[in-house]
Amino acid sequence: MFVQVFQGQVTDAGQVRQALEDWVERLAPDAEGWLGSTAGVAEDGTFVGVARFASPEAAQRNSGRAVQGEWWSGASKLFSGEVAFHDCSEVDTGRGGGSDRAGFVQVIQGRTDDVPRMRELTAVLDERSSAVRPDLLGFFTALHDGEEGAFTQVAYFTSEEDARAAERGEPPAEVAETLREEFDLMQDVRYHDLREPWLHSPR
Repeated sequence: MFVQVFQGQVTDAGQVRQALEDWVERLAPDAEGWLGSTAGVAEDGTFVGVARFASPEAAQRNSGRAVQGEWWSGASKLFSGEVAFHDCSEVDTGRGGGSDRAGFVQVIQGRTDDVPRMRELTAVLDERSSAVRPDLLGFFTALHDGEEGAFTQVAYFTSEEDARAAERGEPPAEVAETLREEFDLMQDVRYHDLREPWLHSPR
């Protein structure tokens, strides 16, 4: 899987959502290799969009379409400043990755000095926490191409209420230890809570 992340500040979440709905309606049917998208606006006005493709080539073909350029020319005007883009060729998924059933999505961004170990710990957590975190429907961690150690992690939950309740609980010792080690590896961490996630997949 290949992931594209784009983000920036917006002042009107409704207009941005309308633009994305327009993309899904008009452009998605011919976007070869598009697997789905997750987007939303956090409380501070930060928009985060994450598009999943079958391959880098499929994403590149989509970006190269004239109709895509025309759409982005209009959508980009809805941002109040610079829009950041991150292409991610290395993506690790857990529990099937993205889920359109999610009622709450949390996006975690940061960097690490030990990518191999963080990837190992993510796999261990996926295996160990499935029984104790039924609120977690799926997740994936995408490494930013050309940005050493930078990553975007997207987690899909049944609801924010379920996620917060599970966070307050006491996990098994082995899960808690793995979580602590993983968080210790993360630096410059930023959280974007998408309380009204916009979730789309091919129809």
